[in-house]
Amino acid sequence: MQVCIPSTPAQVYHMLRRQVVRPLRRPLVVMSPKSLLRHALAVSSLEELAGGRFLNVIDDDIVKAKVERVVFCSGKVYYDLLDKRNAENIMHVALIRVEQLYPFPHQEIDEIFRLYKHVTDYVWCQEEPKNQGAWYCSQHHFIEAMPNGSSFCYAGRAASASPAVGYPELHVQQQKDLVDQALGLKE
Repeated sequence: MQVCIPSTPAQVYHMLRRQVVRPLRRPLVVMSPKSLLRHALAVSSLEELAGGRFLNVIDDDIVKAKVERVVFCSGKVYYDLLDKRNAENIMHVALIRVEQLYPFPHQEIDEIFRLYKHVTDYVWCQEEPKNQGAWYCSQHHFIEAMPNGSSFCYAGRAASASPAVGYPELHVQQQKDLVDQALGLKE
């Protein structure tokens, strides 16, 4: 089985293409909100569609030497983090998109840790409550790959029996809080 959370149209296209051309097809579980269909930043160029491939992990194009914190995330929350990082002009936080959660992309994550070997502050950020997203099923993979002496923490909603709080104002406030916490603007 594969579990993917594509964040761009090119990623969706290459994920589906990869599924069709594989000699052995496994079940493909895709999680993606409808809001990414309309999101202004969730776009792909013709070159990405025509000549690209599905990337299990997408690195940030930020200057690596200036990075003090690395935030791993999946899906739509990446765009919320990116908007806030750009609005606050935060250039010391790298945003890494994990596009395939299962099977876990060990090689790509190891490469990310090599690129950011000078960093000791790592964060997993998710929109879902703590007990409903990828945190519990993936954190041990990150911890195995992390350099010694590094910290790995969670930025997101508290564990909950329901997937949403039920009040739009509270949802928006929680989303703002988890983005601020991930970017280090709030502890």
